Amino acid sequence: MSNASNVNADPAELEKFSSLAHRWWDPESEFKPLHQINPLRLEWIDGFANLRGKRVLDVGCGGGILADSMARRGASQVIGIDLATKALRVAQLHALETGTPNIQYHEVSVERLAQEQPASFDVVTCMEMLEHVPDPASIVAACARLAKPGGWVFFSTINRNAKAFALAIVAAEYLLKMIPKGTHEYAKLIQPSELAAFARQAGLDLQASKGLQHNPVTGRYWLSADTSVNYMLAARRAQE
Repeated sequence: MSNASNVNADPAELEKFSSLAHRWWDPESEFKPLHQINPLRLEWIDGFANLRGKRVLDVGCGGGILADSMARRGASQVIGIDLATKALRVAQLHALETGTPNIQYHEVSVERLAQEQPASFDVVTCMEMLEHVPDPASIVAACARLAKPGGWVFFSTINRNAKAFALAIVAAEYLLKMIPKGTHEYAKLIQPSELAAFARQAGLDLQASKGLQHNPVTGRYWLSADTSVNYMLAARRAQE
């Protein structure tokens, strides 16, 4: 669905990521942080869901960094969806060039896919996307509908507080220039309690949360119990 005006997406956000599409797979580009944190995200997800042999959906896949790694981890099928056309083309081209197995990319909204393929994925991931859409609760609900009973759903986003504003926006975008200016809007950031409420309303059982921390001096990223800035949440759809 290429017309983003009537779906849960911000056209300015889509254009922001589409304009950078050719840089997605350059590990020294604006997407360097995604390349650096991807092994941490992958191990955390795989530790809960055991990706091997699973049918996986990556919502808001962008250029396919996480989707590609989940396919290479042994998932039986990975589908990446996004509404940023150029980023999807980059993802498709990368999969072709590198021979990534069992992966497909589609331009479709998560809400529409939830209508078409409910309860059909063992694992659903939605990473670094919720803070870029007008209605994150709708995204969470659609992700829950797409998961099979007992299936895993994973989210990651950025907390909304003074520390997150200082580190994720002021420092990362303006001082250290780790990511492009304007990548994040403070008002769109989501507190863990809000995301947990969205998940519960969608019929998901919360399993775990984890913070993602960064040392700008050494460039090292690591997982911790500190969810005050970047964090991930693991949930399961209730067994029926």
